[in-house]
Amino acid sequence: MTMDRQEPAFQAKDGMNYAPKGRPNAVVKPGEFSFAAVALDHGHIYGMTGGLIEAGATLKWVYDPDPAKVQAFVKQYPQAAQADSLEQVLADPEVRLVAAAAVPSERGPLGLKVMDAGKDYFTDKTPFTRLEQLEAARRKVRETGRKYMVYYSERLHVESAVYAGQLVQQGAIGRVLQVTGFGPHRLSAGSRPEWFFQREKYGGILCDIGSHQIEQFLYYTGCRDAEVLHSKVANYHHPEYPELEDYGDATLVGDNGATQYFRVDWFTPDGLSTWGDGRTFILGTEGYIELRKYVDLARGTDGDHVYLVNQDGEQHFAVRGQVGYPFFGELILDCLNRTENAMTQEHAFKAAELCLKAQQQALRITTSY
Repeated sequence: MTMDRQEPAFQAKDGMNYAPKGRPNAVVKPGEFSFAAVALDHGHIYGMTGGLIEAGATLKWVYDPDPAKVQAFVKQYPQAAQADSLEQVLADPEVRLVAAAAVPSERGPLGLKVMDAGKDYFTDKTPFTRLEQLEAARRKVRETGRKYMVYYSERLHVESAVYAGQLVQQGAIGRVLQVTGFGPHRLSAGSRPEWFFQREKYGGILCDIGSHQIEQFLYYTGCRDAEVLHSKVANYHHPEYPELEDYGDATLVGDNGATQYFRVDWFTPDGLSTWGDGRTFILGTEGYIELRKYVDLARGTDGDHVYLVNQDGEQHFAVRGQVGYPFFGELILDCLNRTENAMTQEHAFKAAELCLKAQQQALRITTSY
């Protein structure tokens, strides 16, 4: 399967609106699987929507209380009817899935409403900002049988990350022992909404962008559980935003003995051609993998480079446009068939739980500006 990815220039510079595009690869016929997009607070809603449409889903509704957000959305997706309320969306029996990118602190409560209405829920990461919200969602999933799926985009919507998973599953590097992840992001403070700088609403840096890193660790190592050994956060350089954490890192050990170290930050310099030089290193008993997700630094502006070293030698795979994003089609089929091939509910919730614990127990570094 080959996929084309065409990205407007603004997306390369702005992680909040980064929305990879692929060639359509429908798993259902038009009208067989309808969904709605609501709560358009984060630009990831565009990537979530695009991925579902490419997999064959039919976008029926859009709703947000802010008309400006709705108008921008329907400019991109004119097929969406504009709902007058969330209740109108939830009352529609044709809608099987509700995709949402609410303010992080509002994602959990919104998910409960969606599941109570008999719909599956697909939220942007981070899915929760408090452990109490996670436990409420776990109870609601058990009660309703609905799905609470999470857009961990740095694996699900990155072809190099998808390909690395395939290599690991094929045994290309043996048993995975350690994962190191780097998730730098460009701050672009002037384009951020107010909630982005309010810790109660965004949850903290480890809770927010750290969730990507922990999800990848669980996936590549096959861990079902892990312990946060150490974590720390800081505001090193942005006193004008006292509640912002511009740096965070953590160390984890999984239930199978695999370990992780990751670092996330908001220090991407303006000279970088993309919004962040995301890297992942996966060490196995028989070799190792390096992912250069968004840029091959100083050698080219394209990303999705996979470097593999094992008993067969040194190999480089440029996989942009070659792998695709199977998660979205698998999610649609999971919703229809009540299976768990795209991602198990346990996995989605465990990644959320661990990022919340990493945030909760983090050492807060104090610094003088």
